Amino acid sequence: MKYLDSQQTLRIGTRGSPLALWQAHHVADKLRAACPELSKPNAIEIIKIVTTGDKIQNRPLAEIGGKGLFAKEIEEALAAKEIDIAVHSMKDVETILPNGFVIAAILERADPRDALISASGQSLKDLPVGSCVGTSSLRRKAQLLAARPDLKVVPFRGNVETRLNKLTKGEADATLLAKAGLDRLDKSEVITEVLDPAIMLPAAAQGAIGVEVREDEEVIIQTLSKIACSNTTIVVETERALLAELDGSCRTPIAALAELNKQGDLRLSAMLAREDGLRSWRIERLGSANDGPALGRDAGAELRANGDSDLFVS
Repeated sequence: MKYLDSQQTLRIGTRGSPLALWQAHHVADKLRAACPELSKPNAIEIIKIVTTGDKIQNRPLAEIGGKGLFAKEIEEALAAKEIDIAVHSMKDVETILPNGFVIAAILERADPRDALISASGQSLKDLPVGSCVGTSSLRRKAQLLAARPDLKVVPFRGNVETRLNKLTKGEADATLLAKAGLDRLDKSEVITEVLDPAIMLPAAAQGAIGVEVREDEEVIIQTLSKIACSNTTIVVETERALLAELDGSCRTPIAALAELNKQGDLRLSAMLAREDGLRSWRIERLGSANDGPALGRDAGAELRANGDSDLFVS
């Protein structure tokens, strides 16, 4: 394997937040375990890249260009061959990649559910009337208001630590974060309640880590295949197929969760909603592991047909 036998260092590009760095180090550890060549000193270097999404914290993502802003500068570094692979939270990756790039590996998924963190320690149903919940996710906002229309939802941006600090300072009574991120940062003790997907369906690909690479890097792609999780790849590709069919962005509240059982049965739950939570459309699809992307596209097409047309105006 020419690349790994060379003296080159494998350069991993990532955002610089604590969670992003955890994910990059996790990928590095998996690669070292799978490839003895990469366990040598200086065989792997982690390079922090500041993205537009990190720089602009005072405006909702929908106003500044969407979730792809967390990958733009990293993909530019990949294109310029300043890094060899890019590590992303898959929920932040656009459904259509730039020409010349592929997702070469999706690692085993962590718990995809959302968690409520409330300053008072009260659950979602027990929060006092009129409580203020901080989130900049339209998906979370829509489902919060559907469950509790009396709540006040205010914008909350920033990494995990930033949002927890805002809660401590009293900027809101509660907030929502991905359970996977809290678990990875050893902060699961702050969780008040893990929300049932029947109440809070997660974002497509939430809890999954993906590795992006230039499509002509055959040896790196082959190496990354050793750390990929086939079951996670199936469910994430199913959810992303639905997102692509809906042409979904963070301007539209969309949620999806695909689950694969030991018998190879695939279940997809998906939701499209209005931001105010007054209307939503839910759908379920059942199929086999081989049906994943087709299942996602079919469910997406039905949600698009049933949903309000103005949800798809760019």
